[in-house]
Amino acid sequence: MIARRLGLSVVMIEKGKHPRIVIGESSTPLTNLLLEELSDSYDLPSVRPLSKWGTWQRTHPEIVCGLKRGFTFYHHNLHQGESCHPERSEASAFHTDRTAASVPDRDRQLLVAASPHDEISDTHWYRADFDHFLVQEAQKLGVEYLDETALTTFTESEQGIHVDGLRHGQPLSVSAKFLVDASGPRGFVRRILGLRESDLPGFPPTQALYSHFTGVKRIGDSSPGPSPYPVDDAAVHHIFDGGWIWVLQFNNGITSAGIAATDRFAETYPFIDGSDAWQSILHRIPSLEAQFALAQPIRPFTRIRRLAFRSGQIAASRWALLPSAAGFVDPLLSTGFPLTLLGVARLAKIFENDWDSARIESSLAGYAAQTDADLLATARLIGALYANMNNFPVFVSLSLLYFAAVSYSETARRLGKPYLASSFLLRDQPDFGPACRHLLDRAQQPLTSDESHVLSEEILKIIEPFNVAGLGNPSRHNWYPVDPDDLFRSAAKLHATEDEILALLKRCGFQLQ
Repeated sequence: MIARRLGLSVVMIEKGKHPRIVIGESSTPLTNLLLEELSDSYDLPSVRPLSKWGTWQRTHPEIVCGLKRGFTFYHHNLHQGESCHPERSEASAFHTDRTAASVPDRDRQLLVAASPHDEISDTHWYRADFDHFLVQEAQKLGVEYLDETALTTFTESEQGIHVDGLRHGQPLSVSAKFLVDASGPRGFVRRILGLRESDLPGFPPTQALYSHFTGVKRIGDSSPGPSPYPVDDAAVHHIFDGGWIWVLQFNNGITSAGIAATDRFAETYPFIDGSDAWQSILHRIPSLEAQFALAQPIRPFTRIRRLAFRSGQIAASRWALLPSAAGFVDPLLSTGFPLTLLGVARLAKIFENDWDSARIESSLAGYAAQTDADLLATARLIGALYANMNNFPVFVSLSLLYFAAVSYSETARRLGKPYLASSFLLRDQPDFGPACRHLLDRAQQPLTSDESHVLSEEILKIIEPFNVAGLGNPSRHNWYPVDPDDLFRSAAKLHATEDEILALLKRCGFQLQ
């Protein structure tokens, strides 16, 4: 759609057919901000309402989505001892977590709000509807759309790209100046050019198992005191040694749920068994078992044998992989959408400024370097989280690195000060990036209780100059609401005045008293 707005002719080639169910469904405040910026910069008024729950419901109620007020984390103890061993009997290797998901013990919870109320809330994108809508909008702008097409050849020359294939049994040939591959990890360009894969240092081999369900209950909130938001209206994460389960509820009665876990865990509960493995895992977490007691999968379980991926090459002179095709780490923390939209924004600028320029090759090299650096920063963080899924206090502290970085970045951009946060997760910020990498490396090592405490304290010191959300405040005991006073107290960190903060909050619809 952006390419059309820039005056380019565009053909979009699709192997399958819309609508179709895929995962990668949960937005974030930074995702929504990027969607707003792209919509405003390139005149896409039909897309902009999808950046907030309220405008989405008023403008496109026919497009299914879910309400996401924040990030909900619950910790569960599935294993006795430090690790699981498939050769042991289940009776000796495991014990059941008999604690409800909404346990009063807030030491086993982390709730981070992303909005103060529903109107400006984030969303879960029901991709069957969302993607289909975008395809239709692209066609309205003059994009030629060819679905059910199998491409078989790829030729690159000084003139551009040429691809051949079959559509509905008939030969198809397409020539273009440039090709953008948005076909996902290990997608079309990687396969047909035989691009090598690179390692993600420090990230464990992981698998995934997921489906969509009807009949999933809401867990509610039995914790004492008012929580920052209804705990189900969130990306709900159930964390345990070796993996985690996501639960995302849509407003059409469908729930997306699945598990991402290390190979070791996936061999203990063989993911190849699909539904049987899922039920076996739920049985170890009675709160989840009760939530899914009446649930029915509406599609077969899908197993992803290797979840993480990093392409050894991301761009050339005539083609580029979107970040979603250049690599993927894990659904944890919902980083996929912002990484991809950052890539869309970077490619859009290249098309806008360098399309017929000799600068395009160097610009694409810069795009590739930024995309890979973002991926590595994400992998370092989530790899450290995986290493501490059995050490929840450290897991919580590491999570605050993420929430501090993205909340600071979003606020700086909304204040018109993007230079304060020019890289994802502040990876290039000299007072944050190097120190963060050092802490994440330490978090990958076995930690004693004392070492865990020291690491958590050091994380709070590192995030302090960028902490605009009151993160780590001991009086909040792992529950973090969206509190405008936090921003007023942090005005100096953002090089802003209190009047600028007030104007920002009014623009964003905080409904200040």
